[in-house]
Amino acid sequence: MFAYSIRRIFSLIPVLLGLSLIVFFMIRAIPGDPAQVILGQLATKEAIADLTRELGLDQPWYVQYFTYLGGLLTGDLGESLRTKSAIGTEIWPYLAATMELSFVAMLIAIIIGVNAGIVSAWFQNSWFDYGAMVLALVGVSMPIFWLGLMEQWLFAINLDILPTSGREEVRNPVEAITNFYIIDTLIQGRTDQFVDVLKHLVLPAMALATIPMAIIARITRSTMLEVMRSDFIRTARAKGLSMFWVVYKHSLKNAIIPVLTIIGLQTGLLLGGAILTETIFSWPGIGRYIYEAINYRDYPVIQSGILIIALIFVLINLVVDLLYAAIDPRIKYR
Repeated sequence: MFAYSIRRIFSLIPVLLGLSLIVFFMIRAIPGDPAQVILGQLATKEAIADLTRELGLDQPWYVQYFTYLGGLLTGDLGESLRTKSAIGTEIWPYLAATMELSFVAMLIAIIIGVNAGIVSAWFQNSWFDYGAMVLALVGVSMPIFWLGLMEQWLFAINLDILPTSGREEVRNPVEAITNFYIIDTLIQGRTDQFVDVLKHLVLPAMALATIPMAIIARITRSTMLEVMRSDFIRTARAKGLSMFWVVYKHSLKNAIIPVLTIIGLQTGLLLGGAILTETIFSWPGIGRYIYEAINYRDYPVIQSGILIIALIFVLINLVVDLLYAAIDPRIKYR
């Protein structure tokens, strides 16, 4: 398995190189001159030309690309055209915010989705089965922006029990250590801030969890139904084992691999697709960070943000592949 992991990690290099080249050309196809956007509409041609030269945007595309690539090879993500700050330092708080939101959303999706799928398969064709699958279909079809607004209207405005936006109470800010606020508040022993951070997480996490929760529930149900018709399940029932033990011990273990695949894919998609949720709930995540960079034509930020998301996505899928072998001893990697 170790040799397989090393091969997979090295195989990421051409993937990321190809992606960096594609992103490099695609973002330069966005209409608008970065120097013009940064200086504003009233800037003179001389000022725009000077800033373009200062930013190195007057050089040929291959010089710009290999300069950026050379920085990547040394671990330097470059410098933001707009803020003049190192991207590696600037991007981390935004990335941590999105990772925290995505982790909580995926945790909700897994707990509810897997158990809903199991119970639906257990009581196939029951009222719970039909109700859960209808809700799953609604969850897949429901636009996140509409769901987020409805959550704010119900829980924040009408019931006034949860905050509408942000990661923390403005009057009681969290002292960032790791930039994962749940961890930071626990490290500092601030129970009040920990509760406040969880309250801020509830609405955006539930909105973000809806689609993966529905997909996981449907996949879990279908795979569980297939496994529960197997001979070894009938044998386990014939031995007198309780239905609960048969379902959660034997059936789930044999049905979990397709579910793991979906969980891995959906986790990667959450990291890259959280921009709607982050916008609705004013969540300072990497999606909003990249969106603002696009508005300012901040090429290095866009390139680095997309590459980081892509790297996390492929690493998550590598972890899922390794989990296959850990769960099913029939799967061997060499």
